[in-house]
Amino acid sequence: MEYRVAVIGAGIIAGSHLKALRSMDALAPCAIADIARDRADALAAEHGIPSYADYKEMLDKERPDIAVVTLPHYLHKEAACLAASLGCHVMLEKPMAMSVSECDEIVHAVQAGGVRLMVGHTQHYDAANLAAKAWIDGGRLGRLTMIDDRRHQRYDTPTRPAWFFEKAKAGGGILTNLGSHSIDKIQWMTGERIARVTSSVLYADMRGDIEGGGSAFLVTESGIPATLSQSGYPGAVVDETEFRFTGGSMKLLTGRGLWISQGGDYEQVDVPRQPDPFVRQFEDLLGAIRENREPECSMAYSRSVVAVVESLYRSHERGAETPVER
Repeated sequence: MEYRVAVIGAGIIAGSHLKALRSMDALAPCAIADIARDRADALAAEHGIPSYADYKEMLDKERPDIAVVTLPHYLHKEAACLAASLGCHVMLEKPMAMSVSECDEIVHAVQAGGVRLMVGHTQHYDAANLAAKAWIDGGRLGRLTMIDDRRHQRYDTPTRPAWFFEKAKAGGGILTNLGSHSIDKIQWMTGERIARVTSSVLYADMRGDIEGGGSAFLVTESGIPATLSQSGYPGAVVDETEFRFTGGSMKLLTGRGLWISQGGDYEQVDVPRQPDPFVRQFEDLLGAIRENREPECSMAYSRSVVAVVESLYRSHERGAETPVER
C-alpha cells in the first residue's frame, strides 16, 4: 500500500521531509501548504505536487493518509489535532507542543481519531548516536556514572525566522529549541526519564523575549547526574556529549563521530552507516501504522521531553531544584 503524505509548512525542515519521502516506495508526497505561498509554490514545483495557502483546505481536499507538521511551535497543537480528527496519521516536528497540557490535548485527539502520531526526535536515528547507545547498552565501559552535554552556537542568525524570538510562539529560546534535543539524547541514551532539575537561565542581550543561554543539573530516575549547558551567544561552536563510566569514557559528536577511552587518550571508533535520519523516522512511523503499535518517539515519550523543558524554566523562576511533573 502506498500512503499519500501532505506537508504542513514549507520552512527549511520541510525540504528534508520531502527529500526523504521521495526516496521511499511506500510514501508519496501529495501536497504542501504554507501561508507564505511563494515558499509552498517553490517546493511544490520542485516535487511535482500542488500547493495551498491554507493547510486546512489542503487536508479537506487532499485527504492524505499522513500529515507532516512543520509549523511554528505554537501551531503544533491545532494542526495535529485537526489532522487526527480527519483520520490522518501525523509526523510532528519537535517539540511536541508548547506545554504538557497542550501535549495532553494532542494525545486525546489522536486517540479519538484512531491514528498514530510520532514526534520527530531525530537524535534516535543519527548513526553516531546509535553507535554510542550500543556501547552504553552493551556495558563495555562499565556502569554509566555521569553525562556532560554542551551545545553552543549563535542563535540569532539571519536565517532564523522571527517567530523563534517570541516566547508566545516558540515557547522559549535555545533551551526549548536545541535543549529539547539534549534532553531527548540524555533520556534516550540512558533509557530513563529525567526526574528533577536545577537550572539557571540567561535572558540578557538576546533579541525578543526569549533566553539566550542556560545551564542545568539534571538527575535521572535511577540517580544518574547530567549537566546541560547551552549558549546562543557569539563564540566557538560546540556540540558534544561526554559520558563517564566506571571503566572508561565516551565522547559523542552527533552527526560527526564517536570517540572512546578505556584509560588513555580518546580514539575514534567506526560508526556503521545508517539511512538518512528522516527516512528512518518515516520507517518507524510506517511500522507503527502497519503493526498497530506506538512508534519509538511516542506521544508519552515526547510529552516527557516537554515536561523537562517546562521544569528548566520553573526551576530558574523558583531558584530551587524542581521535580519534573508527570
